[in-house]
Amino acid sequence: MADKAIVPVGVRLTPDIEYRPNRLNPYRARVRWFDPATKRRLSLSEGKAGEDEAQEWLQSIIEAAEAGLSPSLATMKLAEYGNANMDLALRGLELKTLDPYLSGWRMRVVPALGHLAVRMITNGAVDRTVQNWIADELSRSTVKNTIAVLVRVMEQAVRDGIIKVNPARVTGWQKLYKQAEDELLDPRALALPDWETLVTLADALVAASHDEYRSWGEVVIFAACTAARIGEISGCRVGDIDTTQWVWTVRRQTTPAPGGLTDKGTKGKRARKGPIVEEIRPLVAQRILSAGPNPDARLFTGPRGGRISTAVLRDATH
Repeated sequence: MADKAIVPVGVRLTPDIEYRPNRLNPYRARVRWFDPATKRRLSLSEGKAGEDEAQEWLQSIIEAAEAGLSPSLATMKLAEYGNANMDLALRGLELKTLDPYLSGWRMRVVPALGHLAVRMITNGAVDRTVQNWIADELSRSTVKNTIAVLVRVMEQAVRDGIIKVNPARVTGWQKLYKQAEDELLDPRALALPDWETLVTLADALVAASHDEYRSWGEVVIFAACTAARIGEISGCRVGDIDTTQWVWTVRRQTTPAPGGLTDKGTKGKRARKGPIVEEIRPLVAQRILSAGPNPDARLFTGPRGGRISTAVLRDATH
């Protein structure tokens, strides 16, 4: 699609307006031109309610042609343009980011803005759309991913010369969310009060899991006592634990990606060290003993030896 966006500058257009009575939009604005490559005569038309509106549409097509854009591309709807250029728009993204971005595109961007021509999307239209998503009580991460894919598609439209400024770069939308009062005034209000409560939580997860797999509870306890991400816990290997100093060197994380789970570097792109507190040292020692002498063995695995993730933990419960 990016190749088709570039045509010889100043392609000659033949515009005309035809009045057709007894129609909902009686003024048909039309442009005709010869395709430089195929030499075929092509046309594009659209019905308008008034003559001024028809003239404005023709002028936008003429300006696009003067900038080197084909008339068909200049009037392309956002849904069609995004689907045709999505690979370009999302180039360079990590695999695990593709799924939430594409989901946001299909489920929110296309239903809300997909029917509009790319050149007709304004800052105001994007602002109102984002406010509607927030009003629908979508989470911050969902709205963030949805805006991100829209920004990338519109940025590709800027590079293709369809628009001059990206209207999707909205700011301040996160302020529309109201944090729960106890989180604002006392961040510790939602923390577990003591060790016994943590053990109770872990036991409840085990009791609710299929076949009451004990390791699910151990993962929860290990996570709470190391403040590590679930992906980092899933990526932890026996060789990463120093049982002399009781230090864990966090080197990798296991994260969802198209086709399953994959190993990658830490979120900070570098290794870091974290202490293993005394309360969980017996648990860690037992896990190392169960894993065997192989330093590349994972400290925690699923009931069939598979890698764990937040999705695996969620699916483990009934």
